Amino acid sequence: MKVVNLKQAILQAWKERWSDYQWAINMKKFFPKGATWDILNLAEALLEQAMIGPSPNPLILSYLKYAISSQMVSYSSVLTAISKFDDFSRDLCVQALLDIMDMFCDRLSCHGKAEECIGLCRALLSALHWLLRCTAASAERLREGLEAGTPAAGEKQLAMCLQRLEKTLSSTKNRALLHIAKLEEASSWTAIEHCLLKLGEILANLSSPQLRSQAEQCGTLIRSIPTMLSVHSERLHKTGFPTVHAVVLLEGTVNLTGETQPLVEQLVMVQRMQHIPTPLFVLEIWKACFVGLIESPEGTGELKWTAFTFLKIPQVLVKLKKYSHGDKDFTEDVSSAFEFLLKLTPLLDKADQRCNCDCTNFLLQECSKQGLLSEASTNNLMAKRKADREHAPQLKSDENANIQPNPGLILRAEPTVTNILKTMDADHSKSPEGLLGVLGHMLSGKSLDLLLAAAAATGKLKSFARKFINLNEFTTHRSEESSWGSAFSSFTAKAASVRALLFDISFLMLCHVAQTYGSEVILSESNTGGEVFFFETWMQTCMPEEGKILNPDHPCFRPDSTKVESLVALLNNSSEIKLVQMKWHEACLNISAAILEILNAWENGVLAFESIQKITDNIKGKVCSLAVCAVAWLVAHVRMLGLDEREKSLQMIRQLAGPLYSENTLQFYNERVVIMSSILEHMCADVLQQTATQIKFPSTGMDTMPYWNLLPPKRPIKEVLTDIFAKVLEKGWVDSRSIHIFDTLLHMGGVYWFCNNLIKELLKETRKEHTLRAVELLYSIFCLDMQQVTLVLLGHILPGLLTDSSKWQSLMDPPGTALAKLAVWCALSSYSSHKGQASSRQKKRQREDIEDYISLFPLDDMQPSKLMRLLSSNEEDANILSSPTDRSMSSNLSASQLHTVNMRDPLNRVLANLFLLISSILGSRTAGPHTQFAQWFMEGCVDCLEQGGRGSILQFMPFTTVSELVKVSAMSSPKVVLAITDLSLPLGRQVAAKAIAAL
Repeated sequence: MKVVNLKQAILQAWKERWSDYQWAINMKKFFPKGATWDILNLAEALLEQAMIGPSPNPLILSYLKYAISSQMVSYSSVLTAISKFDDFSRDLCVQALLDIMDMFCDRLSCHGKAEECIGLCRALLSALHWLLRCTAASAERLREGLEAGTPAAGEKQLAMCLQRLEKTLSSTKNRALLHIAKLEEASSWTAIEHCLLKLGEILANLSSPQLRSQAEQCGTLIRSIPTMLSVHSERLHKTGFPTVHAVVLLEGTVNLTGETQPLVEQLVMVQRMQHIPTPLFVLEIWKACFVGLIESPEGTGELKWTAFTFLKIPQVLVKLKKYSHGDKDFTEDVSSAFEFLLKLTPLLDKADQRCNCDCTNFLLQECSKQGLLSEASTNNLMAKRKADREHAPQLKSDENANIQPNPGLILRAEPTVTNILKTMDADHSKSPEGLLGVLGHMLSGKSLDLLLAAAAATGKLKSFARKFINLNEFTTHRSEESSWGSAFSSFTAKAASVRALLFDISFLMLCHVAQTYGSEVILSESNTGGEVFFFETWMQTCMPEEGKILNPDHPCFRPDSTKVESLVALLNNSSEIKLVQMKWHEACLNISAAILEILNAWENGVLAFESIQKITDNIKGKVCSLAVCAVAWLVAHVRMLGLDEREKSLQMIRQLAGPLYSENTLQFYNERVVIMSSILEHMCADVLQQTATQIKFPSTGMDTMPYWNLLPPKRPIKEVLTDIFAKVLEKGWVDSRSIHIFDTLLHMGGVYWFCNNLIKELLKETRKEHTLRAVELLYSIFCLDMQQVTLVLLGHILPGLLTDSSKWQSLMDPPGTALAKLAVWCALSSYSSHKGQASSRQKKRQREDIEDYISLFPLDDMQPSKLMRLLSSNEEDANILSSPTDRSMSSNLSASQLHTVNMRDPLNRVLANLFLLISSILGSRTAGPHTQFAQWFMEGCVDCLEQGGRGSILQFMPFTTVSELVKVSAMSSPKVVLAITDLSLPLGRQVAAKAIAAL
């Protein structure tokens, strides 16, 4: 008999009562090769014929079951066919369909093209909707049966529906496929959510607790599908976190002026990467602050740390509160952190002893003020600490009773900064004497450093510096006599002295700010309107700084020769400089050339030493800023001289450094000399170290230079680096002194040398606990310049290790695992922050030239990069895929290309090439430690990221990597596949569906 269509073939089989295998053989005869059974809709046709009557046709159903078992039909076609049946009143038919689903609902798979796998996701979503509708209909019938007194039938069918629902949803693989389907068909998911709500209302009235509980469990599983990627298990094996500790110490030590937002983002990144519970995270921040306070050098260093702890960190916590997504309130976490902190009595006692006060009390008050603690918690914690302090008699001694504690002073200085900024906004010409009184008060004792520390910690230092630049500039316009108001109309001697003092104090303060907090604070908000201020010009061209070499013969040191001659004559002949005649900014610019003339005259015997003394006394007699400008040039000049030529220049520096003992000095002279001495000491430190010369600087009231001459003489810097890293590793945390040494070594050796040698130290470690600790410490050390270190690590060091077979042995576990983790942490941190501004401490260092990375990783995809040429050819591994989707997947296409990420950015280029290298390693036929490393790197990415969506480093991974990764047992899980693919892209969803369906 010639069969015309599928329906006729099924009917003939039924009439002739073929067995299932006979039916299959005959069907293949009737329908020759070509069209697949799914295209012919075999599953739908069989179900349609089987469900014609009130009960299903068992013979035709046996054909369908045979077709499923022998894979004649795909699971997706069967699920789609089942979901089209909607007459839920026919119990036997519904139960037959549920039995068919039971055959495969917990072991779905698809090994076809990507489109077929997406089809399976959609079919599963339709089947889930059908099951929910079926469950709701059964529950409704049960409720009606209970009212009529015949509950048995409805209850059996409801139990069957719930059992199939539970079996389908308990599979993580199925939930992952549903997650993809939800993103593909948002409207269908909305229908499922509505169905779930309706089912909940019906089941709420059921008396059977077992059925109700089962239904609730299914509802929970369905609701968990959209969020299945954001669930992280709590993995807590320790209570100390050196990375948090070091990041906070680094920020407090070298970046007090930095904005809080980058620090907050960095801390949040560390917390997320290491899965640190919030109370322990906050505790680690406080521990680092107290350690910083205890070990900070006396003077400015101590004030900086006090401001950081009591002013900046509470602001950081306020911002961290916004990132807190936990169920518990953030204030509860802060309270818990303080509870833990109070148990660290020795640490708190030591801090109290150092600060001469109850530090915890001040901190609790500040946190309470910022809304981080409730009043009840604050009072409770204060009482506990007070009781603890009773047992520490050394804290209550009277010997320091008269010394005011720094925390109290800093907290009081913060509102004073705001008031001074308001005062500085006023018109200077109206009350210059009143302004001078305010500035004079700032100079007394440690007021200036207190105010600067408070301003730095609260982000007001740039504004503070800008006001003083404006004031300094205002004093340079002497000729505009009318601007000084009626009191100065005759431009009296008193007016001239006030002008000189305002110029001098503002100049000295700005120099002090630049040396203490970095010149970026002063230059970062430079005037863009075209007007160039005197102080900014002088500081950029004439002021010696770390890493800045000045040319003493530069044109900036050679201004108008006639003015230089008159200045030399004035300094040499006058017993006292006439203030009214002076333009101080011009004198500061001309003093370098004048000093050169005087030095030449002295060296040629034209001037005697007594004349030099008179000249230097005149230079420093009225305004200290002239002496500062003179020494700035002398320092540049001494660098260029031979050892035997330096004596007179150094002697002149000595003369300028000492104070003038005379009654005829201007107001606040002693206070100004103290600041001048500190400025000169910083300026001369490098050149004095090089010339092995000592100069006695009067340091009354000012601290000596902390962290100076850190590197031991006559030792190779590589030895110093390995020694300091070994000490830090043994101790388990990075202290402030070590941070400064690492920073100095980074400056001296360069980023590649620094990073490469530290990675070598990491790869030498063989004990697992040591390697894990080393990773945490290295990450925090790399924070000194994370962007540049990441470029070197991912762009040079890792490709070198992965492509050189002689180095593969060093990538064995545990150092290999540790290096993979470190690489992931660095990549994530740099990628999350590289769109922001570089911090002030990183701007100082020379940037890598972008062209270096463009030549290493060329833009033209047809031209193989240097890195990829190192790889062996894997042409034999090229997949021959049929569909257009699969062909695009076989190329090195990644999500970043579909998102059109800027590939001129060096970090983006380095990440793209690293993932290309990893993909090549995973797909290679040669396995080894480098293959294991590639797997660890990908595991690290999954561990640290909630989803590989837009904005994540995984967007640079080629889509082909997914199919390679699922072959690795540790990575063959549906959640891993969802995490590493960009599900916001249709192609990403297809890749994920194909990989999951094949698991």
